[in-house]
Amino acid sequence: MPTPDLESRPPPLPHSYAPLPDSDTDTSADTVRSRSLPVSLTLSFVFLFALAGLLSRDPNPEIVVPGRVSDRGVADGVSSKPSGSAGPDFPRTNRVLPRQHTGFHFQPEKNYMNDPNGPLYYKGWYHLFYQYNPDNAYWGNITWGHSVSRDLVNWLDLPLAMVRDHWYDIQGVLTGSATFLPDGQIIMLYTGNTDVLAQVQCLAVPADLSDPLLLNWVKSESNPVLLPPPGIGLKDFRDPTTAWFNPSDSTWHFLIGSKDNNKHTGIALVYRTKDFLTYELLPDLLHSVENVGMWECMDFYPVSTTEPVALDTSVPPGDNVRHVIKESSDDDRHDYYAIGTYDPAASAWTPDDAEKDLGIGLRYDWGKFYASKSFFDGEKKRRVVWAYIGETDSRRADIARGWATVMGIPRTILFDAKTGSNLLIWPVEEVESLRKGSKDFSGITIDTGSTFQLNITGATTQLDIEAEFEINSESLEAAVEADVGYNCSTSGGASNRGRLGPFGLLVLANEDLSEQTATYFYISRGADDSLRTHFCQDESRHALLIVLTRR
Repeated sequence: MPTPDLESRPPPLPHSYAPLPDSDTDTSADTVRSRSLPVSLTLSFVFLFALAGLLSRDPNPEIVVPGRVSDRGVADGVSSKPSGSAGPDFPRTNRVLPRQHTGFHFQPEKNYMNDPNGPLYYKGWYHLFYQYNPDNAYWGNITWGHSVSRDLVNWLDLPLAMVRDHWYDIQGVLTGSATFLPDGQIIMLYTGNTDVLAQVQCLAVPADLSDPLLLNWVKSESNPVLLPPPGIGLKDFRDPTTAWFNPSDSTWHFLIGSKDNNKHTGIALVYRTKDFLTYELLPDLLHSVENVGMWECMDFYPVSTTEPVALDTSVPPGDNVRHVIKESSDDDRHDYYAIGTYDPAASAWTPDDAEKDLGIGLRYDWGKFYASKSFFDGEKKRRVVWAYIGETDSRRADIARGWATVMGIPRTILFDAKTGSNLLIWPVEEVESLRKGSKDFSGITIDTGSTFQLNITGATTQLDIEAEFEINSESLEAAVEADVGYNCSTSGGASNRGRLGPFGLLVLANEDLSEQTATYFYISRGADDSLRTHFCQDESRHALLIVLTRR
């Protein structure tokens, strides 16, 4: 596909991440497959730390941090970034704030971002739309930001895709999803936040399908195309999924997440349509689970149980096809999924394992990874998922540095044929192109209470460290006492020694180790004699962080 004439486009905004290259040079992962800094380390029973970088100490004036800013997101019935830790704030310096921009994760140059919206691949370009506040570094004035990439690594920022310009979305152009029709049309269903803060569903289409960058979008004159049905709260009706074609009734089906206040139940409403202008709410829910609360940013797609390739969203059930349902829990801010059987005729989904039902079992990620949205990449036969990372810095700090939140690295999704019960989620192969070199350290033995400095030349602020630890059998046999109460947050951090730890890495450290962040392991023995590994981080000796934590 030829590259469009970018000279006629509005100039791109600056970004902190890698800019889009001017040429069409192939930057795919096939050309760069080196692995960065694998580290193999052997240790005795307590404390290994490796020094991975030095920090300079040049003085700079302190930033003046503004006072508290209230959060409108929750009050308006939508998700927004949590306010962060309730611990004390520490002023940062001008030197530190700019350096916090990410090198590899997608983020706008400034202001606030959250949910990924309507990701898709079109005419040689990956498109990422996202919730964006063009004016401030906190939730509000939500519009759709828009960026494109050839490779999911290097990005070109484009003008806003959709703004708050009608009564039905004047309080926010909220989350939505893209659907490709057989004739090539792109349907973008999204939630509008009305002038009275009611959530309604709206339709937009590209103004020019010949434009690979999809710069302009036209909102339907029929908007809003869907209103909250009876029994559903005006602020509990959001985030339509990508639609799939249901051959049992020759219509398009999609989900909208909500909740039933009876037993605090998460529910998945099913709508069907033939023209995306008129809709019918099916009488039965696709699925529901009690005591999990509001389901938002839902997703629903098939996976192959036998082949390592993704399936188009409209692939029907079969002998080797299962269906994944996913929700973002408004209660605890995690993305849950479950695998099961979809019956198109009954419009019902049943989990394979009731103990791993939606909202109580499996997660995409056990860290910060929220409001995820996946799409089928037909070019590479893969399913790619985006999610945003709401960091724990306070709102005051976000305003001081001028931005808040980043996107997670895009990942692929496959069914885990070995376990038959979960998904495999892994960064897209293009991320490998970011690796520039590797160094191997092996056969290192660390004595009790000692450190070993890894001599790494060049920039040490962006390392991918792969470490393997071996504990000698004598140390394991000597640790006979139960240690059931160990906890990363409350057990003293990296400086509190036990029988089998802590051991790990010191990063962001200076020469005398007065400044450091410990990423470490601790092995505890349970009352039943079983061993359990804790993976912890101690930031209590990292003075540049705004909140000092152990986790």
